[in-house]
Amino acid sequence: MITIYKERIKEIIDNYKDKTIAVIGDVMLDRYFWGTVSRVSPEAPVPVVDVERELYHMGGAANVAANLNSLGIKSILCGITGNDEYGRIFKDLANENNIDPKGLFIDNNRPTTVKTRIFGNNQQIVRLDIEKTSEIPDEGEKYILRTIQETKEISAIIFCDYNKGALSDILIREVINYSKNNKIPVFVDPKFENFFTYQNVTMLKPNKKEVEGALNRTLRTENDIIDAGKELLEKLHCKNLLLTLGANGMKLFESNGEISSIQTKARHVSDVSGAGDTAIATYATSIIGGADVKEATTIANAASGIVCERPGIVSITKQDILGSF
Repeated sequence: MITIYKERIKEIIDNYKDKTIAVIGDVMLDRYFWGTVSRVSPEAPVPVVDVERELYHMGGAANVAANLNSLGIKSILCGITGNDEYGRIFKDLANENNIDPKGLFIDNNRPTTVKTRIFGNNQQIVRLDIEKTSEIPDEGEKYILRTIQETKEISAIIFCDYNKGALSDILIREVINYSKNNKIPVFVDPKFENFFTYQNVTMLKPNKKEVEGALNRTLRTENDIIDAGKELLEKLHCKNLLLTLGANGMKLFESNGEISSIQTKARHVSDVSGAGDTAIATYATSIIGGADVKEATTIANAASGIVCERPGIVSITKQDILGSF
């Protein structure tokens, strides 16, 4: 068990104040309809939802940026949207949340990714997806890379991969190469397709399912998890691997051979949506604030646990973190 005191967390928060992190990945627009159900449609055996409110929220990589903003970090969002009304709504939301959207490439040949969730009597009834997952075009790769290269004083880069096409093999390699040459730490929340492209990064944060998919085997025991972590460190040449295990906490694998377990606190879990986004955002801010990897992992674990107690996609705050220690 790793112990960290509130005074140390305050010091870390003070150190990362006003720094900038670039977030690169698959951005999404989350759309919610909330209403009540009191009857069944005469047209088909489905509930009729009387809509009372409609909400929009930034999802995917944009939720990582939203967490950074909530923590007091300046963020630059890089990804791909369509030239459509949803893309304009998304950009307006970014500006409203003080997230710099200058890294968003607008593609005329694809729609903005939208996840529409319909709730009746506080129960999700259906989800509607609008998306095209073809790989980002060459001009999009160049646009995002140029945005990174032309932005001064980037303290860190976060890749947030949802396998929606924004992150190509070429773009990943070019950004990692640029960061290495400029001594910029890189943190990755991976998915299956590009998993082994993320070589030589500062930290990779997969969950158990993603590791099982990457290694094509099931992790049933503690020894299975430890063997998998060691194998991935060797194959990816990353400095640290943070394997998230849901209710079982996190397992930190360091390149020096140390392995640490961070347990979750007993909590009433309301919604796990966005917990991974919160974890990587909090970990990255802690590192650039001077935390060591064990401290950063402990803070990230606490932060992701806090958002699990709250329904919907929510962002973590500095006050939330301080209040949990």
